[in-house]
Amino acid sequence: MSSTDSLGSEQIHKLLLKYSIPAIVGMMVNALYNVVDRIFIGNSEKLSHEGLAGITISFPIMILMLALGILLGTGGATLFSIRLGERRREQAEQAMGNAFMLMLILGIIFSVVGQIFLIPVLRLFGASDTVMPYAVDYMRIIFIGSVFQIIGLGMNNFIRADGKPKFAMITMFFSAGLNIVLDPIFIFGLDMGMAGAALATVIAQGVAAVWVIIYFCGRHSNNKLRLKHLKLSLPVSLKIATLGLPGFLLQFANSILNMVLNKGLLSYGGDIAVSGMGIINSLQTLLVLPIIGLKQGMLPIISYNYGARLYMRVKKTVLLTIAAGTAIAILGFILINLIPQLMISAFNRDPELLRFSTRALRTWLFGFPVVGFQIISANFFQAIGRPYSATLLTLSRQVILLIPAVLIFPIMWGIDGILYAAPFADILSAGLTGIWFWMGIRKLDIAHATDAMRKNKSI
Repeated sequence: MSSTDSLGSEQIHKLLLKYSIPAIVGMMVNALYNVVDRIFIGNSEKLSHEGLAGITISFPIMILMLALGILLGTGGATLFSIRLGERRREQAEQAMGNAFMLMLILGIIFSVVGQIFLIPVLRLFGASDTVMPYAVDYMRIIFIGSVFQIIGLGMNNFIRADGKPKFAMITMFFSAGLNIVLDPIFIFGLDMGMAGAALATVIAQGVAAVWVIIYFCGRHSNNKLRLKHLKLSLPVSLKIATLGLPGFLLQFANSILNMVLNKGLLSYGGDIAVSGMGIINSLQTLLVLPIIGLKQGMLPIISYNYGARLYMRVKKTVLLTIAAGTAIAILGFILINLIPQLMISAFNRDPELLRFSTRALRTWLFGFPVVGFQIISANFFQAIGRPYSATLLTLSRQVILLIPAVLIFPIMWGIDGILYAAPFADILSAGLTGIWFWMGIRKLDIAHATDAMRKNKSI
C-alpha cells in the first residue's frame, strides 16, 4: 500500500498526528522568518521601534506573497489529493505541474511590479516619512525573492499531499533555520540593518524553493513534477484557483486589514501603536499557526476520503481536528493573560511600547478561544470541494466584520475601538460558521446513508 492509499484506511487519530504534527512544526518554524526579523530589528540600537514599524508596514505586502502561495499551493494540492483518491494519478500530476508553472509566472510578475511601484505601494500601506526609509530597505530585497517564497510555500503543500509530511516539515525547518543563522550575521555582523534582515529571508526562501523542486524531480517522491504537465490547461488552472480561493481571499483580506489597521493606528496612536501591533501580529501568528498546521494536516485526509466516498472518515477527521484546534486556542488564550509582558519584551523593552502592547494584546485576542473552531470548520468546506462556502466563511471575519469594525469603532472609542474590533469579529464569525458547519455535517450523514442503501440494494 502506498503512503497516499493509507489516507483511506489508517486510523484517523494516527493520520491526523502523522500529517498535522509535521505541518504544525513546519508552520511554526516558517513563521520565524518574520518573527525573528522583528526580534533582531527590535533589539537593534540603530533600528529599534522605527525598524519594527517599518517591517510592520511591509507585512501586508508579504501577506500578498503568502496569499499567492496559498492560492496555488492549497488549491493545487486539494485537487491533487482528490484525483489521487479517485485513482486518477495522471490528472493528479497534471494538477501539480500546472500549479508549479502558475507559481513561477505569478512570482516573477509580483517581483517586477513590486520593484516598479515600491514607494507608492509603501505609502498606500501607511508608511510615514519616518518609517519609509526602513520599509524601502527591507521590501526592495524581499520583492526580488518573492518567486522563491511563492514556490517554496506553495509546493510544500504537495509534499504533504504526496504522503511525506515529515519531509515537508524538514523543508521548512531547514529554510527557517538558515534564516535564523543569517539574520544576526547580516544585520549586526555586516551592519546591513533592514537590508540584511531581508537578504537573510530571501536566501533562506531560495534554498526552500530549490529543495522542493529537487524532491519532486527525484526518486523519493511518489508523484513527479513532469515537463509535459507544465503546459497550462485552462480548466485545470481554473479549478486550482477556485479550490485555493478561500485561503487566498483570507490572506488578501488580511493584507487589506493590516493596511487599514496600520493607517488607523498611525492616526489614533502614532508610530508606537504601529510598532506595538507589529509585536501583537507576531505573537498572534505564533499562537494561530499550530491551528493552521492542524488544518493543513487535515486537508489531504479529508480530500482523499471525500473523493473515495468514505464520508464517516471525513466527519470523524474534521470533528477530531476541531477538538484539537479549540484546545490549542484555549491554551494560547491562557498564555496571553498570564504572561503578556514576558511575551512582548522579547521584541522590545521600551516602557511606552510595553505598556501599550500589553493592554492591546489582551484586548485584541479576547475572542481567541473560538478561533480554532472557525478556521478549521471554514476550511472543511474547501477540502470537500465547496470553495464558495469556504470563501464566505473565511471572509466573514476579515471582510464582513473586522475591517468595518476597525473603521467604525475608533470613531466612538478612539484607539480602544480598534482593539475591540477583533473580539467582536471573532465571536460573530464563529457563530455564522457554526450554523454552516452543522448543515455541512448533515449533508455528509445523508450522503453516507444514501451510499449504504445503494450497497444494500445491490446485495
